[in-house]
Amino acid sequence: SSGINAEYGVGGKVQESQVEKAFNLLTKDPAVKAIFVNIFGGIVDCKIIATGIINACNKTGLELPLVVRLKGANMEAARELLANSGLDIAAYDELDEAAGAVVEFVK
Repeated sequence: SSGINAEYGVGGKVQESQVEKAFNLLTKDPAVKAIFVNIFGGIVDCKIIATGIINACNKTGLELPLVVRLKGANMEAARELLANSGLDIAAYDELDEAAGAVVEFVK
């Protein structure tokens, strides 16, 4: 079976508030079964994204499966933040693994 996806781009100069806004939009749609955050590139500070993800999860009370792939500036610090957040976040280094995890969550 194939899934339908929605994309919400936050751009290279992302702020934490944009991540929260994206999560708010996604969690209001009953058709959304999982959230996949895929950050790749040197422009985006992965630590800001990770902090935004953690805050968004806490503020929205996220109950959907969340898969995160972060590659770029400060990715090690970002992974550590996610791992120590106490939240159920599936973090991956490779796109194929992360995408496969999302597919499994929505089956």
